[in-house]
Amino acid sequence: MAATAAIGAARAADPAAPSVVVFGSYFPAWIVCAIAGVVGAVIARFVLARLGVDEFLPLRLVVYLCLAIAFGLAVWLFYYAGAPA
Repeated sequence: MAATAAIGAARAADPAAPSVVVFGSYFPAWIVCAIAGVVGAVIARFVLARLGVDEFLPLRLVVYLCLAIAFGLAVWLFYYAGAPA
């Protein structure tokens, strides 16, 4: 268990991991992208509902999940494109 904890701590302290400062704390970039993806999907849902398209979508959950993933990946691509992996 100690070895697993040491490996996890070493990986968490990796200076090459992309992070973002939010209210003075460093957050991993994937959390920011996941939140942006969910917010983008919610906004897309309101727009599609307003246009009347939402009621005709097959498998709404899958459509909105794919939209959330697409928005999250777009944020990653445009905001962190030069960040090391």
